[in-house]
Amino acid sequence: MYDIEYRRRALTLVAQGRSLNSVSKETGVSRSTVRSWLLCPDPSSGSTPCPRCTDMPGPPADVAAYSYLLGLYLGDGCISSLRAGVHSLRIACADAWPGLIDLCAESMRAIRPGNKVMRVRSEGCQYVTAYSKHWPCLFPQHGPGKKHERAIVLEPWQQEIVDARAWDFLRGLIHSDGCRIINWTTRLVDGERKRYEYPRYFFTNASTDIVGLFTDALNRVGVEWKSANQSRDAQNISVARRASVALMDQHIGPKY
Repeated sequence: MYDIEYRRRALTLVAQGRSLNSVSKETGVSRSTVRSWLLCPDPSSGSTPCPRCTDMPGPPADVAAYSYLLGLYLGDGCISSLRAGVHSLRIACADAWPGLIDLCAESMRAIRPGNKVMRVRSEGCQYVTAYSKHWPCLFPQHGPGKKHERAIVLEPWQQEIVDARAWDFLRGLIHSDGCRIINWTTRLVDGERKRYEYPRYFFTNASTDIVGLFTDALNRVGVEWKSANQSRDAQNISVARRASVALMDQHIGPKY
């Protein structure tokens, strides 16, 4: 019987991309044991049924957490297939935003409460990671290749969640591939040139489909937007109108 530190060490190494063989050699834990830990990473809790794998598939219990996590996944997430039918969901989160890292981990835990959520450190960021057989069920956008090189279309049940929880979805997209910045300009006031500052939101992504999901959600909540500074590699969406920025500040706000 291995203690919890052996388990955490082995799962952290697997999350870093190590093979089961190399993890087994380094930790002294058998490959079969490491594989069983992948299937049930948290020994203190049982397996949580997948809401999509029942006779009557339904949405995740926490649709707000799911909508937010979907936005994060489409921006900075990936699903990797491991052995024994297990998949890892990893969301890259910059160290500059510890609150975002916590929100990501909480959302992942809310969707798969029976699976341990880990934070794997890398240079300048952390990969919030959890293992489950059911990530492809919950995120059917998973597939070979980069997201901007394949079609990204929501399933009807996902679209229903995004329609109902549009702000959570937008928050996830902004937290992954967006930002809130302060622009400035100068103007003449009573003959004197003064500096004027105003907040603005940007969202940048190389996938036309993901950008379309973002702008559709903006339209749904009444936020005005426009395309800005387009390049061959990515599309940029700007939200600069005062009323629309105020709405974004009310429901999203700066990263933290």
